[in-house]
Amino acid sequence: MGGTLKQLQRQQAFESWFQSPLGRAVFRDQQDRVANLTQSLTGARQLVVGVSHDLPLAANSDFTQRMQTTPIWTSGLSDNVVVCRSEELPFPSESMDLVVVHHAQDFSGWPHQVVREASRVLRSCGYLVMVGFNALSYWGLCKLVSRDQKAPWCGRFMTRFRLEDWLNLLESEVEHAETGFFRPPLKNEQTLDRLRILEGREPAQRVMPGGAYYCLLAQKRVLAPTDRRRHWRPAKVLPLPAAGPVSARVPRPIIRRSANVRPFNRPGEPRS
Repeated sequence: MGGTLKQLQRQQAFESWFQSPLGRAVFRDQQDRVANLTQSLTGARQLVVGVSHDLPLAANSDFTQRMQTTPIWTSGLSDNVVVCRSEELPFPSESMDLVVVHHAQDFSGWPHQVVREASRVLRSCGYLVMVGFNALSYWGLCKLVSRDQKAPWCGRFMTRFRLEDWLNLLESEVEHAETGFFRPPLKNEQTLDRLRILEGREPAQRVMPGGAYYCLLAQKRVLAPTDRRRHWRPAKVLPLPAAGPVSARVPRPIIRRSANVRPFNRPGEPRS
């Protein structure tokens, strides 16, 4: 219980951090990146698994029904928001066409279970988007050397390669992987605006090893079950004669005479 309470407190701190200038800049970058990945996708149901209902992603996607989860209940929640844990989603298996996981794995004690649940509710050939903090980045280095346990450093930083391995084990193929937000974690809003030039792909790669967060797009591919039963060919049954009364008479054997053999004459018979 204590671990769950601490986890919820970290999620609340992370939600508040997104209201800061740095958090708003990161979230705007994530919104644009997720929108570009999902703009060509369509379907019936979309689910966003996140740490807050105030952080909407893929809000303008082409899906009939868009739902969102939040770990904490508050008054005034809309009808499309479901209060639940990201490790235990209250949805049927293979019921979603698109699932977006937004930092839920970063603030869970069981990140692999978060990914597993997202894959479970996703239908075959559906799409999964994963967004989380990148350990192989300048931000990841700051987390290692910093003793500050406030948001966002209280979250779990993972590499996108680790997430790719998990998705492959869950029969999902990663179609696109990238990192975003190459600016350092500065609190000054004006300085952040001046460093926006780093968001260009080539300059950022020369200056930073990787973006602050990773963004993966994977498609669930479930292979058809293989029939391992042996199919034996039916043996051909030869017809047997019908059963009947056995005659007591023994038939005489048929002897074929050769043309070169003369028949044997009985005594008193003329020779042929």
